[in-house]
Amino acid sequence: MNPRTHTARSAHPTLTGSVQASSPEASSDSANRPLIRRGNAWKALLLASLIPLTAAAPALGPAVANPAPDPNKAGLIEKKLVPDLLGTMQKLRIPGAIVSVTMAKWGTTTTALGTDNLGTGQRIDAADHVRVGDITRTFTGTVILQLADAHRLGLDEPVARLVPGVPNGRNITVRQLLHMTSGLFDYAEDQGLNQTLTQHPETQFAPKDLLAVAFKHQPYFAPGKAFHSSATDAVLLGMIAERVTHQSLQTLFQQRIFAPLGMKDTRIDSSTAIPAPAARGYQHVSNAAALTAPVLTGKDAAWADYSAGKPADVTTANASWTWAAGAATSTVADLNRWVPALATGKLLSAKMHKEQLKFTATSAPTSTTGASMSATSTAAAPAVPTTPTTPTAMTYGLALADYAGLLGHEGRIRGYSSFIGYDPVKQATVVVLANSDRSPDGTTPASELTKRVLADVFGG
Repeated sequence: MNPRTHTARSAHPTLTGSVQASSPEASSDSANRPLIRRGNAWKALLLASLIPLTAAAPALGPAVANPAPDPNKAGLIEKKLVPDLLGTMQKLRIPGAIVSVTMAKWGTTTTALGTDNLGTGQRIDAADHVRVGDITRTFTGTVILQLADAHRLGLDEPVARLVPGVPNGRNITVRQLLHMTSGLFDYAEDQGLNQTLTQHPETQFAPKDLLAVAFKHQPYFAPGKAFHSSATDAVLLGMIAERVTHQSLQTLFQQRIFAPLGMKDTRIDSSTAIPAPAARGYQHVSNAAALTAPVLTGKDAAWADYSAGKPADVTTANASWTWAAGAATSTVADLNRWVPALATGKLLSAKMHKEQLKFTATSAPTSTTGASMSATSTAAAPAVPTTPTTPTAMTYGLALADYAGLLGHEGRIRGYSSFIGYDPVKQATVVVLANSDRSPDGTTPASELTKRVLADVFGG
């Protein structure tokens, strides 16, 4: 379709946007993107910058190639899902989002909504790179499982044999690190660390620095007795992978995951770097404040409600503090390749994939702080069913979550939130990326957008 211009009358500035058809992997010249001028009308801004990108090529992953056109697709996406996404973005003050749905019957549809830069109003693009936070753990976990496949380490091997100085290290196994049942304190919950992240976002951390923060605290529980999402576990797994192979984590990711799957735009960036083109990341609530008051109230809430400029731009915050737990950057096209491979064990033996799918019950919603996926410990209680109102309830396998049949992971890091999921039965993939990590009401933007996808596309 041809580009179109929308003119808002009265106090609203002129807004521009376009609707076009292309592959989600098609390159985009960010310099030629139309700008969306800043204003106080969030919904008008989002509507004007609507760019649904419908893939003409076969769906990525195991979806059926060259699917027949589905007469219900346009109505479902454009008349139902997109308005619901826009409404959620307006309500939660989400600057921009990229939402991709793959169904065997219609291929891949990727929709880009809003802006990737509140300063310029430039519309977000499906080719934009974003930080993917905890999704990094799926890469780290896969490498560990591959090494176990090759008998270079054992899933039930004590961590003390691989990394010295770990509290309870003789009783914590590699499997428990993957399951996040080690009981080790999550360094991402340390108040001092979060103050540093807020006041000195450029600070460079080494993995040993992160473990030193974690080991100052008492463990939550004895190994294997409960579940607590912990970035500490993922950092230990990254260190184990490097020690066993004598290779860097980026090299391991590239050789073992990215290259085999054709993921050309994914990497681990333990610095301030994020590849271009990139969506800028925004934060309503600082890391330190989020530990005690994750919901904006009073004047702060009112300001966020009426000002498009309220969120802090944290794009260049150093990601080294998340490393193996959350420092990866990626694109929607690469994640569309990754999540079906992850969920089906494409890069593992059948035996190891079976181990990967041994899930630990947890009733903890994925409410995150920084790179940490949850600040809540929970004993092995029945999982909360995944529905359109609770898509983040889960059971947890070996660096893989099960959202009632949708296998994948949620991600969050300063300025960004994300969700990837694959349903092996329906051969359906969902990827949601947002350039905001926490909304003023304390919810996670990508999770809230995922709820709309589950409700509108999958019917619950």
